Amino acid sequence: LDERRVSVISLRADAFIETVADVTTGSTIAEGAPLVTLYSPEIAQAIAQFVTDLRADGRPREGSRQRLENLGVPDEVIDRIAAEGRASVSIPIMAPRGGVVLERMAVEGMMSEAGETLFRIADTSTVWVIAEVPEAALMDIVPGTEVRITFRGLDGAPITGRIDTIYPEVDMMTRTGKLRIELPNPDGRLLANMFADVEIMLASAPVVQVPEGAVIDTGDRQVVILDLGDGRFRPEPVTVGRRGGGMVEIVSGVAAGDRVVSAATFLID
Repeated sequence: LDERRVSVISLRADAFIETVADVTTGSTIAEGAPLVTLYSPEIAQAIAQFVTDLRADGRPREGSRQRLENLGVPDEVIDRIAAEGRASVSIPIMAPRGGVVLERMAVEGMMSEAGETLFRIADTSTVWVIAEVPEAALMDIVPGTEVRITFRGLDGAPITGRIDTIYPEVDMMTRTGKLRIELPNPDGRLLANMFADVEIMLASAPVVQVPEGAVIDTGDRQVVILDLGDGRFRPEPVTVGRRGGGMVEIVSGVAAGDRVVSAATFLID
């Protein structure tokens, strides 16, 4: 999910939840749609003071209105109270953005303490793809590089995008860095936590490469098996680089033209 498009709905004062809208986890709601109505003694007291000031001066005092805003009372509710000139016991809380309900904790009749999460809502019209890239390949990648993304759970042609952000750290365990690609998702087909394969379109000079099956990874090192001719073979340590299209770049260890075993290496090993 796009971190900038997630909202948590919570209260700024203790309150009793009177009603909850007919929305559940997974429901799609519009911005401004009602979520709950509540009664809060602290908010009720602030509303009473607001109405008292209104009746005394003919217009609301800035301080009493600011107190209601600080308590999270929506502006439209405050304007309605000012127009009607009477206090409202039940306060509606509306969705601050349109999107999908990720979490619903509100239950009718519950007592909600200040800061307790009632709903979590996400706008999924834009999503992020987080790609993990081997450390050795990170230096060749810059923001704006074109990528092709294939989702394992979806049919159809790959989606084209561009790298938006390169995260400023490498994972200590996997020795991979993370890239972020931002994709439009107007129809909601892209779901959070789906798997995807990301192909990064780099322009570079030719490199020495071997099929992925030719590299034996022992855990401590990577080797390929050289064909020396006359039925003789030798394991040769190599340093690998980028991967793609079923091939592995060999940074050092073998040279162009060397004959390497490309399949069933375990039999020779």
